[in-house]
Amino acid sequence: MNIPKTVSDLSVIARRLILNKYGLVFFIFLIWMLFFDSRNMIVQVKLSKKIDNLKKEKKEYASKYKKIIKEKHDLNENLEKFAREKYFMHKENEVVYIIE
Repeated sequence: MNIPKTVSDLSVIARRLILNKYGLVFFIFLIWMLFFDSRNMIVQVKLSKKIDNLKKEKKEYASKYKKIIKEKHDLNENLEKFAREKYFMHKENEVVYIIE
């Protein structure tokens, strides 16, 4: 296979490709799909980046959700302890001494 060595060789190859009816149809199809179609390559790349960002966001929200569920569970288990320590609540007939 001969490799083109000069610009004129490349222009001859390009001219042959364009003059070939199958090459011309393929070239037009390629240009159409890359730039003019509603699902062109530029739109596809943007949508792919957006999907990646949304997947990252989903992972972040999932981890935040797990953390909040764990905190809720801990608060429910330690509700009495939390109320006594934070708000100095006590039961009836009980005396609370605060030592600082």
